[in-house]
Amino acid sequence: MSDKKQKRFWKTTTVAKDGEGYAIELDQRRIKTPAKAELLLPTRPMAEAVAAEWDAQKEVINPLSMPVTRSANAAIDKVRHQHREVAEMLAAYGDTDLLCYRADTPEELIARQSDQWDPALDWAHETLGARLIPRNGVIHQPQPEAALACLAAPVHRMTEFELAGFHDLVSLSGSLILGFAAAENWRDADEIWKLSRLDENWQEEQWGADDEAQERTEIKRHAFLHAKRFIDLCRSTLQ
Repeated sequence: MSDKKQKRFWKTTTVAKDGEGYAIELDQRRIKTPAKAELLLPTRPMAEAVAAEWDAQKEVINPLSMPVTRSANAAIDKVRHQHREVAEMLAAYGDTDLLCYRADTPEELIARQSDQWDPALDWAHETLGARLIPRNGVIHQPQPEAALACLAAPVHRMTEFELAGFHDLVSLSGSLILGFAAAENWRDADEIWKLSRLDENWQEEQWGADDEAQERTEIKRHAFLHAKRFIDLCRSTLQ
């Protein structure tokens, strides 16, 4: 495997309107995805975010410093070609949603889960028409089919760009409900992330924190917040 890094070869980075989308031009040469597809973005704010990432590159291009570009590439090169499969995978989280697996003991943890997770389930019922039922313990018990159908429908309606961001919101939190809650601005994204870490935070309170685990968690938190930003860029109406 080559360690050779690509050097910056352009002077100007611009956004170009193209039909209903937006392209990025480096000295009037359009950027393509790693699979050589045209990088055509759905909104101007997303295009401007991608352009800003490319314009910020110095002598050597660092892909790790371009999260919006990477998410857009994933939407075009991966999600677009397997949209239904990705949507089905994410919708399946509803039947094993984190928020529905409750502790048997101790009473303090039971109360904390109820106080912090029940409002999210109530929101999903009121907003999405889906009532998921909490269960005690970790043994799987199927959720109502009607509720799962209500949750699956909007997932399948997402564009490939929305679905790319939604994938990370759901997979990182372990909850379809929290993924929707973040995407639909139920609460601040950082607060929603903390809800997904309730059990882990409880364990840390009891036994102390592990430095390496906290570092991994912080990486995931940043990825979750990026996924929320990416969905917002997908849905921006600014032209």
